[in-house]
Amino acid sequence: MDDNPYLTTDADGRLWYTETLHKGFRARYEVADVVYDSKTPHQRLMVFDTVAFGRLMSLDGITQVTMADEYVYHEMLSHLPILAHGDVKDVLIIGGGDGGLAEEVLKHEGIERLVMVEIDAGVIDFARTHWQALNHNCFDDPRFRPVIADGKDYVATSKDRFDVIVIDSTDPVGPGEVLFTKNFYADCKSLLKPGGVLLTQNGVPFFQADELKNTVYNFSKLFADAGCYLAVIPTYVGGFMALGWGTDNVALRSVPLETLKARFAALGIKTRYYTPELHAAAFALPAFIAEMVETARTQAAG
Repeated sequence: MDDNPYLTTDADGRLWYTETLHKGFRARYEVADVVYDSKTPHQRLMVFDTVAFGRLMSLDGITQVTMADEYVYHEMLSHLPILAHGDVKDVLIIGGGDGGLAEEVLKHEGIERLVMVEIDAGVIDFARTHWQALNHNCFDDPRFRPVIADGKDYVATSKDRFDVIVIDSTDPVGPGEVLFTKNFYADCKSLLKPGGVLLTQNGVPFFQADELKNTVYNFSKLFADAGCYLAVIPTYVGGFMALGWGTDNVALRSVPLETLKARFAALGIKTRYYTPELHAAAFALPAFIAEMVETARTQAAG
């Protein structure tokens, strides 16, 4: 482990993976086994079996997903926009190479095409082998279409159109930084069908306020309805995680609860986090997050 700066052994011989994402704060996970450790041309991909969170994937020392709570993130980025829209046929995912989000999207029988753009082919190859419990071999679904490319290049040149676009990116450092710019969001919007929805992961506002405010500011320049909704994901410590929301159909954030219940019942699946009631409440923001959103909107309007 001498060449791995993210792993240390304590005095009792226990192995620990340390993530340092937020200034002044570190998270440590006790590691039962190192499953995979590889430097690709784009990033360092590591997978551990941890004591508390099960299997964990890390890119460049930043935790991406764990088996213990992945369902929260993936259910809220898939079922909420699809059920709010009500007639989604074409979905684009930028990133998401582990397949967890794609697997949830493809539970919707109305989906005719799911394009997933992943910069690193090695992530998908790895996911086929090591994350089958997460993605359930969704890559073999005939509706699934992988594209190995830089997401910013794809959205700048593609002629395809989508009902929902999800930016399932890393944090805005390294290769993921370009996926948080106004130009990138504008290119994404150009691929949306009328009334389509653009979604992003915007980190934990308690630690990453600037990330959320930047996205809401840029979305406000592009969409009639720009904001976020929330989920609580234990892996992403610091409280609520913000999921960015941009659309020109202002009615989508307030679909009646009875309509959401009917659409969810017709879907016929069992979820572990998403419910229609939670969907309806997810746009209700604590005061400190609402203030961030309103500040960004006001700055954009000015």
